[in-house]
Amino acid sequence: MVENEAEGEGRYRAPALDKGLDMIELLAAQEEGMTLKDISLALGRSPTELYRMLDRLARRGYVARRGDTYELTMKLFLLAHLRPPIRRLVGQAMPIMRRFTGAAEQACHLVKYDRGNLVVIAQVEAPGYWGVTIRVGARVGMVGTGSGHVLLAQASDEERRLMFEEHEWMPYEPRAPKDLEARLAQVRASGYESMESQQTAGVYNLSVPILGGNGTVLAALTCPFVRRLENPDAPDLDSVLALLLDAGRELSGIPAGA
Repeated sequence: MVENEAEGEGRYRAPALDKGLDMIELLAAQEEGMTLKDISLALGRSPTELYRMLDRLARRGYVARRGDTYELTMKLFLLAHLRPPIRRLVGQAMPIMRRFTGAAEQACHLVKYDRGNLVVIAQVEAPGYWGVTIRVGARVGMVGTGSGHVLLAQASDEERRLMFEEHEWMPYEPRAPKDLEARLAQVRASGYESMESQQTAGVYNLSVPILGGNGTVLAALTCPFVRRLENPDAPDLDSVLALLLDAGRELSGIPAGA
């Protein structure tokens, strides 16, 4: 009885672990490094109690020290990509994504839902010297992006409800509009999303689902389409969408023409 009560009220605590996780989450949100004093002020803790923890994180490679500042390394990101499902998906996707960018002359990225967040897990830049890309590891919105619409559209009603419950809404991210269900039904029927970007003017988000063997959605493949004025012969939006649909079907294991 005591054990159940403790579990229900969250009384199983690990202060040292919480302290380390607090610092990792704080540093992950910073564009630049932070001094020990800055970290202690942000967390409301004394520099003395944080220093040893920071030293251990640095020795284990999670944090790097640059002069008197600390910043997060890529170790957590690399550990996440050691998970077999993600490694396998990215490994299968990259050759297909590279072929797409070469033919479409556009960039593309792969987005996966992970415990409340939509995360870019792979990206390929457009050929040439410019293009629109989103960095790997970036979080994207759920209702204001093509990737989000595709992932929501392919989910069941119960899965969609849980996705909204778990989602960590970002400050700039719009809330779900009243006509979202109708939009998702349209995406589900067509098999893709094509919409003006709500983040960048002049960009059109083209997104298609990547499906698993049992029909569940694994990820979304998205192309931030921009019209290339320097090359009048570059594929237009409809042509790029057709190439993206082909890439999505190939990644989903759907035979050509099916």
